[in-house]
Amino acid sequence: MNAGLQIIDLGPIAYAPAYAEQLRHVDEVLAAREEPAAGVGRVLLVEHVPPVITVSRREGAANHLLASREVLASMGVEIAETDRGGDITYHGPGQLVVYPILDLNRLGLGLHAYMRMLEEVVIAVCARFGVVGERDGSATGVWVRPPSGGPSAKVCAMGVRVKRWVSMHGLALNVTTNLEHFGLIVPCGLVGRPVTSLHRQLGDACPEMERVKAAMGEELARAVSACLASRESDAAR
Repeated sequence: MNAGLQIIDLGPIAYAPAYAEQLRHVDEVLAAREEPAAGVGRVLLVEHVPPVITVSRREGAANHLLASREVLASMGVEIAETDRGGDITYHGPGQLVVYPILDLNRLGLGLHAYMRMLEEVVIAVCARFGVVGERDGSATGVWVRPPSGGPSAKVCAMGVRVKRWVSMHGLALNVTTNLEHFGLIVPCGLVGRPVTSLHRQLGDACPEMERVKAAMGEELARAVSACLASRESDAAR
C-alpha cells in the first residue's frame, strides 16, 4: 500500500530554522487533512549543526544541564528551549534527527501507540546493520547492549508533540555522534544511564549516514503502510 509519505532531507541545519520548517510542514498537513488524496504527511531528516542542547518545559529539566552557558559557548554548542515531551538532550553532527510530521488521525494512532511505532522503526533500522536494539519498559527510546558488556545504553532518544493530532519533533539516532558531548547533560534526565552510537557498537563497520537515512525512510514508510493497511482491514470488517 502506498503510504503517501514524503521523505525530505534537510541536511545539516541549525535547530531554530529546523523548528520553523517543522511548523510549516505541520500547517501544510493540517490544511490538507480533509483532502481525500492527501498523504499521511512527511518526514524531515536533519543533522543539527551547530550542535545544540534542547531543554523541555518539564519541571526540573533545566537542572540536568551540567555545563555553564559560558562553557557551552566556548565549545560552539547552542542551547534552546523546546516544546517537545521528554527532558534534556543533545543534537549534533553524526546524529540522525528525524522529525515525522504525520497525521495520527489518518493512521489511527494514539500517542502511546505512535511512540511504540517509532521504537519499532529504530529497532528495525539498527537490525539492518547488525545491532540488536531493544525497548526499556521504564524509559522511552531504543537501547542496546554495549560490546564490552554492562548496562544497556541508549542509542536513540525520543520526544514528541502533537498539534491537533499531527506529530512533530521525533527521534535522534546516534550514528557517529561525539558521545563526549553527552557529558554536558544528564541525557533525558536519566542519571547513570549511558549512551552509545552505531559507531561505538560497530567500529569500522558503522554505516555511512546516507545509508542510515535510506534505511530510516524505508522503515518509516513500511510502518506507516502497515498502520494504513490495519485501518482498512478494520473498516472492512
